[in-house]
Amino acid sequence: MVVVCVDVMIHKARSQQSLHKFYSRSNQKSDSLFFYNKMNLPSCSLRYPVIFINHGGGPLPLLGQQPEIVRQLEDVRNKYLQIESKNQKPKAIVVFSAHWESNPIKIMSSSKPTMYYDYGGFPPESYEYQYAAPGSPDLAEKIKLLLSEEGLESELDDQRGFDHGVFVPLMIMFPEADIPVVAVSLHSSLSAGENIRIGKALTSLRNEEILFVGSGQSFHNMKAFFNPTSNTINSSKEFNEWLKATITIEGEDDDEENINEKMLTKLTTWSDTSFGQFCHPREEHLLPLFVCAGLAGKDSKPQIIFDSDSMSHRISSYAFS
Repeated sequence: MVVVCVDVMIHKARSQQSLHKFYSRSNQKSDSLFFYNKMNLPSCSLRYPVIFINHGGGPLPLLGQQPEIVRQLEDVRNKYLQIESKNQKPKAIVVFSAHWESNPIKIMSSSKPTMYYDYGGFPPESYEYQYAAPGSPDLAEKIKLLLSEEGLESELDDQRGFDHGVFVPLMIMFPEADIPVVAVSLHSSLSAGENIRIGKALTSLRNEEILFVGSGQSFHNMKAFFNPTSNTINSSKEFNEWLKATITIEGEDDDEENINEKMLTKLTTWSDTSFGQFCHPREEHLLPLFVCAGLAGKDSKPQIIFDSDSMSHRISSYAFS
């Protein structure tokens, strides 16, 4: 989590008659942030990292069957967002779930989203989970406007509920359910470039104390999950190494914009890698990572925050600070 200070409007400060008196009467060095706040001027805001997480298999993390996924999500809250130590939460959470695709792009706009149990064959209690976080129609409108400005068609959807790509990780990371949540669909073309554009269009919102979460799976081959072999496991490891190297790519110079674009360009070649299409027979679980990479911005610093096995296969998660 990074603190970003907003530039102070000098003409506003000068309009305050107490400005000169404050400096002339004070015998101590004043803290500038304290002073600005007293003057009702803009102060510092928190800039949260953009997070890509693996949400696990259906409700399994909530049923105690994927402790590695739970550990990953708890680490996001405690280590990378530092919610308790900073004693401050995001003003809103925007989630890009692998389980929602649409063209045009859809944006959850209900003020009270319902639950959408988009899985089958699990114990009865898994259909009784509740996540009572409010929505944010205003934020949904703002997202729609920003997408439109970048030429991306979108629609508000006040009927969509929280699918398991949204409520499972949030029940673990933010069990209080007291932060407004807006879900945004992937573009159903499943185009890497089109989904990167979604992220790029929303970059300006990073300065509004909003947490962006891409919820997918860096390895998602269902047949391999249920029938793991040495070949499927090695394939997951090979692709995972490529993914880590691509996300944390380094350039020959210090031009952060060029490094970021190099990373994004290389991500779009994922299906040309040796094991890409095996690891993702259908790429919907990989695309939330691409949205996050596009959203992070040219000055982002990617970090690997989870790199472990789940259901016998290697997966990884990322933070873009």
